[in-house]
This record gives sequence, structure tokens and C-alpha cells, in this order.
Amino acid sequence: MAARLGIKPGDLILESGLGSDADDALRKEIFAAAGSEPVGDGAQEVVDVVLLWWREDDGDLIDAMVDSLTFLDAHGVVWLFTPKVGRAGHVEPSDIQESAQTAGLAQTSTFAACADWSATKLTAPKGGRR
Repeated sequence: MAARLGIKPGDLILESGLGSDADDALRKEIFAAAGSEPVGDGAQEVVDVVLLWWREDDGDLIDAMVDSLTFLDAHGVVWLFTPKVGRAGHVEPSDIQESAQTAGLAQTSTFAACADWSATKLTAPKGGRR
């Protein structure tokens, strides 16, 4: 799955919204592929990838997306992980699309990342933010 997410050795990854319900096997695979541990929410480093774990009741998704852009490299991606349909905390696809547009991101793909979570790839529009 890490390859499908485009995770490469040396990628610096910021992880946000981690909860006890996050998929540990998926996380281990991602960080093993990158060859490093995640950067915490308080980091000041520019990162290649943001992993954003999000549930319906986590607050304002637009704010979380905008915050995820703060330290994202101009060519980086945000992977939004949300519970699948029928799981507690499921986020409607229309809410993701609307939030992404408002945050200045483009939604490029969504697929099942593991048993309980869907992954949505979000990128900055061509031309970049910087």
C-alpha cells in the first residue's frame, strides 16, 4: 500500500489526527517504506507527505487541511484517511470535496487503503502555492 500512496525512501512525513482507531499495520508499512518515523504536529520542518487521519466529529476539516499545508513541500501530497462507509466517523465524499476546494487543494483519487479506512489524495493545484 505504501507504494500505491507514492511513499519513497527518504520521504519526510507529518502525521496528524492519529487516534487509537488508526490502522497500525498501514502506518508501519508507510513509515518502513519512508525509512523514518513521522514528524509530530509541532514540527517546523517542510515535509513531503502529510497523513491526516480524520473522522466526522474531529472538528473543522477545512481548518485541518489548511493546517496540513503549512509545512508541506510545494510538490507534496496530503493523504486524508477517513473511515469507510458504515464505520463510525465516516465522512461524506461531498464534505471532503467541498473542504478540499475551500482549502485550495485538488482531490485526485480515493480508494480503500485497508479494512476500515479510505485514502483520499489531495494536492496543491498546478503552479503550486509557493
